[in-house]
Amino acid sequence: MKVATVLLIILAVLVILLVVLYFLGKKAQKRQNEQQQQIDAMKQTVSMLIIDKKRMKMKDAGLPQAVMAQAPKLMRRAKLPIVKAKVGPQIVSLVCEEKIFDSVPVKKEVKAVVSGIYITDVKGLHGKPIAAPAKKKGFFKRALENAQEKAGAKPVK
Repeated sequence: MKVATVLLIILAVLVILLVVLYFLGKKAQKRQNEQQQQIDAMKQTVSMLIIDKKRMKMKDAGLPQAVMAQAPKLMRRAKLPIVKAKVGPQIVSLVCEEKIFDSVPVKKEVKAVVSGIYITDVKGLHGKPIAAPAKKKGFFKRALENAQEKAGAKPVK
C-alpha cells in the first residue's frame, strides 16, 4: 500500500512537470517566432570584406555597449560566432548565425544578409552560394576505413 502511494505521488509530480515544460516550450517557441519575424523585417544585403571569424565571449568581441546591456547574463559568458568585417570604410564586429558560421570565408569579399549586427546569410560576391569546407576525418575514422578496406568489408575507392 505504501509503495503504491509513493509511486502515485511520483507519477503526479512527473505529470505536473511535463505540463509545465510543455507550456514553457510553447512560450519560448512563440518568442522565437516573433524574433525571427523582426530579423526578417530588418534584413538587408551588404557587401563586406571578411577580416576574421572566431568563437568568443560577448564581452571580448567588441560589440556595442547597448548590445551588452540588453544581453542576458548567461549569454554574456557564452561563446558566440563573431565575424570582424570591413563594411564600407569601417571595421565592425558582427554576430553570425551558428549554422552558416563554418561556411563564411575569411579574407574574401562577400554579399551578406545582415539584420542589425546579426549575419543571417552569406553568398559569394557574384551571388554564388559558398560551400562549407569539408571537415577533416579524425585519426580513428581514417584508421577504421583503412582496416575495412583491407578486410574487404568496404569497397575500395
